[in-house]
Amino acid sequence: MLSKKTIVGAGWLVSSRLGGRLIDFVTLLVLAKTLTPTDFGLTALAGTVIAIVDTILEVPLLQALTRLKDVEKAHLDTAFTLGLLRGLVLSLIVLLAAWPFSYFLHDSRLFALVTTLALGPVARSLYSPSMVYFTHKMSFREMFIAEFTGKVFASLISISVMLLGGGYWAIIAASISSSIVATIISYVFAPYKPALSLAKVSDFSGFIGWFGCSQIVSALSWQLDRIVLGYYISKADLGRYAIASDLATLPSQTIVGPAMQTAMAAFSKINDDPARLAAAYLKASRFTLMLAAPACIGMSLTSDLIFDVLFGEKWRGADVYLRWLSLTTIFYVYFQPVYALALATNNTKAIFKVMLIEFLSKLILIPILLFYFSTDGVVAARVVVSVIVYVVSSLVAHELSGVSVVAELKSVWKTAVACAVMICSVVFLRRYLNELHLISFWELVVTAAGGATVYIGALLALGIRLNKL
Repeated sequence: MLSKKTIVGAGWLVSSRLGGRLIDFVTLLVLAKTLTPTDFGLTALAGTVIAIVDTILEVPLLQALTRLKDVEKAHLDTAFTLGLLRGLVLSLIVLLAAWPFSYFLHDSRLFALVTTLALGPVARSLYSPSMVYFTHKMSFREMFIAEFTGKVFASLISISVMLLGGGYWAIIAASISSSIVATIISYVFAPYKPALSLAKVSDFSGFIGWFGCSQIVSALSWQLDRIVLGYYISKADLGRYAIASDLATLPSQTIVGPAMQTAMAAFSKINDDPARLAAAYLKASRFTLMLAAPACIGMSLTSDLIFDVLFGEKWRGADVYLRWLSLTTIFYVYFQPVYALALATNNTKAIFKVMLIEFLSKLILIPILLFYFSTDGVVAARVVVSVIVYVVSSLVAHELSGVSVVAELKSVWKTAVACAVMICSVVFLRRYLNELHLISFWELVVTAAGGATVYIGALLALGIRLNKL
């Protein structure tokens, strides 16, 4: 029963994220036809400040509540109060940091952009804590509606701002409006009367301690490449790099991330049974790679077609970044089930360990390779760091679940074989289609459909069935 609920819950969350990302993607395409890479580079720079502060101050209140067997009103009040305090502190830090940041990068426009972007994470801080009751029941339909509706409103508002001549403010509008709408809808589905209290803060403090440290490191690591590049390259080039980087993470954010939310809830219910927990983790890691690997490899093999079809001539050059950055996601997604396992078992120190190694690796490699190879060097550094994160995640998974690295590799060999077959078929198909001189759109459609068909066929031929995972 637990497995069935987990799959259904994952289906709702993946659908939510997939639908939301699809709307985001369509909005991006509309904006990219009118706005310039410089506009995207400018907003990407503004977003680095918000991303760093937001991640550092992230308090996983819903996850903390999910771990509790019994959630009382006092727990909800404490969660709301912590979220409110987070929002206030975030606002203050952003206001203090906005001017020095704009001065350092010699662009006064960044002050207004940074302070406005802060509205998004502040709104998310006030998300209804009562939504945890749906998580406990493994019912994620309500989250699907809240997030999807937020994305629809954000798209309409963003496109309207663009049509009214708002320029890069259209990108900002999309970012903040989705969070505000989703938070409002959360109170419609899960009514909660706000009350200020820290009576149950002890039930959150142990969970947040190491997690807070890991978030600080993660924030710096996540935005390090954009901060460094923002100082040394033009905003147009940064815009191309940022778009390629965002596209590369789509499989992780759209498919794997939401699925692992349900995995975390499932792990929490069986964290007192080591054997079941190990089996569940192994299944989750295998499922993760099976979903993410073909998508990442497919983007890498067709990156030139993706930018030709979807973005046009002014984005030329970004396809090279996507070709390599999409491959790094294969290694990074492997950390997702480890992350869920660590949260479920209250071993957030393990998360900090992985994040710290990732940050130190980037801190060493990115400046050195940037000095010698410019932006290509930064891309190469991310490839190397992703492999390091994969190795460390495997070792941490062994510590938490008892599953050996060898056992994990054995569990994914069929997926690896299916991916290899897909790669060969796509390379052959693209050579054949080049001789037909098809336009880029049809070449992308045929290649994507052919690769997906071969991959699914290979999985079936190897005996993999979804109901047997």
